[in-house]
Amino acid sequence: MSKQEIIAMVLEQDNDAVSAKISTINEEDLPEGDVTVRIDYSTLNYKDAMILKGIGKLVRKFPHVPGVDFSGVVEKSSSAKFSEGDRVVLNGWRVGEAHWGGYSQKARVNSRWLVHVPDNFTNAHAMGIGTAGYTAMLAISALEKNGLSVENEGEVLVTGAAGGVGSIAVAILSSLGYRVTASTGREEAGEYLINLGATAIISRKELEEEISSPLSSQRWLGVIDNVGGVILGNVLGSINYHGACAAVGNTNSNTLEINILPFLLRGISIFGIDSVMCPLDKRIEAWKRLSQALPIEKLSNIMEIKPLSQIMEHADKILSGSVRGRVVIDVNS
Repeated sequence: MSKQEIIAMVLEQDNDAVSAKISTINEEDLPEGDVTVRIDYSTLNYKDAMILKGIGKLVRKFPHVPGVDFSGVVEKSSSAKFSEGDRVVLNGWRVGEAHWGGYSQKARVNSRWLVHVPDNFTNAHAMGIGTAGYTAMLAISALEKNGLSVENEGEVLVTGAAGGVGSIAVAILSSLGYRVTASTGREEAGEYLINLGATAIISRKELEEEISSPLSSQRWLGVIDNVGGVILGNVLGSINYHGACAAVGNTNSNTLEINILPFLLRGISIFGIDSVMCPLDKRIEAWKRLSQALPIEKLSNIMEIKPLSQIMEHADKILSGSVRGRVVIDVNS
């Protein structure tokens, strides 16, 4: 392989069928951008798995290199914000979807999409966090700006807690001093979530049960919801007065049927958390808070590193809901 050739996971389309394979590409074919990054790690998110399997037609132009996250070292830069040797992380901006992404040994991107990796995180840690952890931090910040505080007595509910966003949300909330109730549909994940800091476990089935009234007893200081659908609709009625839910995912359903009474009689709110196009200043603040609030030992228990060669089998697992925590992809192995 010449110096101009790099290894990448490449998607091709034949009629309506999308295929993915590890291939050699020419560095000159990388998209335009003012920073070239030598990638160390990427990660596997639910959206990545959909793209790899050709689900949802999220990619419109082929050939394509997926991977919505990456961390690595700046190799070339014409931006005043970044210099050769800087460690950087990228999340979102439709990279891996509309712009070639992180399943490659190198990427060329717009400098405004990059954030410096905090000093206390390795590049592997940065991908253990990735879009999932950064989204969790955005959700927590939104709830706190609404008034969520460790000084208030009560519990914070995290649904879909054994997944990537949920796992990191549990770890951060507990380290900040909140009492966290973690909801999961996987009974075997209970001990894992307790070790991350959850003080109680509630089954997904319990939250899915039909409710008799739109207003239940007040229970939750706040909610971080990863699942949508019936569960999101049900938990709104038990959020405390002037509390809120940060909606970050839809692994259960895109559909939401709700009653207006919790909003009118308790003044609750729902915040939609968009991590993809989030402004740069909020990204920088989120990564700063992650470096302060997420214990490295808990992060290490959440993440596992896999080679790029195994990514397709793990894509199947994440789509079936059998992945716990975060899968970090070593793009150089």
